[in-house]
Amino acid sequence: MQTIGIVNMSQSKLGIILMNLGSPDSTDVKDVHRYLMQFLMDKRVIDYPYLFRKLLVGGIIVPFRASKSAEAYRTIWTKEGSPLVLLSRQLRDKLQATLQEPVEIAMRYGNPDMDSAYKKLLERTPDLEEVLAIPMYPHYAMSSYETAVEHAKKVHRQKKYSFRLNFIKPYYNDTGYIRALSESIQPYLEKPYDHILFSYHGIPGRHLRKTDPTHGHCLQQADCCHVASAAHARCYRHQVFTTTRLVTAQLGIPASKFSISFQSRLGKGWLEPFTDLRLEQLPAEGIKNLLIICPSFVSDCLETLEEIALRGRDSFLQAGGTSYAMIPCMNTQPRWVEAIHGWVRGYAEGNRDMLLEDGR
Repeated sequence: MQTIGIVNMSQSKLGIILMNLGSPDSTDVKDVHRYLMQFLMDKRVIDYPYLFRKLLVGGIIVPFRASKSAEAYRTIWTKEGSPLVLLSRQLRDKLQATLQEPVEIAMRYGNPDMDSAYKKLLERTPDLEEVLAIPMYPHYAMSSYETAVEHAKKVHRQKKYSFRLNFIKPYYNDTGYIRALSESIQPYLEKPYDHILFSYHGIPGRHLRKTDPTHGHCLQQADCCHVASAAHARCYRHQVFTTTRLVTAQLGIPASKFSISFQSRLGKGWLEPFTDLRLEQLPAEGIKNLLIICPSFVSDCLETLEEIALRGRDSFLQAGGTSYAMIPCMNTQPRWVEAIHGWVRGYAEGNRDMLLEDGR
């Protein structure tokens, strides 16, 4: 593997922020309740009018879900706290070892928040001129990538920070991301397996239509994800199909041995097929030895460690499966660090191809 050299960008006064979803401060119900309220009240997550959203989230969803979610978090919690936050810190440290410029992390919900990340960069570089924010979401979705970017802009604007703010665009088809993801899968293909399931986080179909800049393509044309369109730049469904196609081609996985599903649904009208249902159905289809990976997550978290690695395994085995292996997220793997390093290096050298156009 190529050795990553330290990039010297000291004259550019650049800071880096790795942006992820977030986690409760602890597994106490009150902390989980507070986190879920912040998360689910986001208008880009549950996109209903405010008063209805407030009633739905505060009066129905969170009161019934907080204790169950707290219990789920307890099954994956570490001595150091949240796996997602811990892994984000470790990734920051791995990347920081390759850069002279400061690297910080920020969570869209919970701690550390975006403002604290900005302040830490300024403490380390008082004459900071620009920040390159890297959302830890390979695919564009209003409930993940978009809300992170818009929140970062909002804090930047409200606090009147003078440094410039740029964002890496979704990297679902980026060579570095595809190579890192493929390398994380490769060791699991060396033993016999029947099938590999690519489980992506689900979103409501209406989100695709809302983010479609053409207002007439996504889910409105037959085979829309495979028909060229300007909508694809913001189409989550097209992008996960593309990631899967590129990875399976690189690894030489035949079409008969892989499929796509969507997990973590909340309500009706979400993208199908559903992961939980597929895990119950696959053994009856002759698939007894299953691999499963969650490419929309770059860091392991509740949705991978509890929903897929624990509950998913139980569902598959109880339905008649023989062996089940969840392939971990890329987390801090060298190829993933190398990919991020490459984006920063390219930016420092004047390459703007990876930037989100409206983030300049």
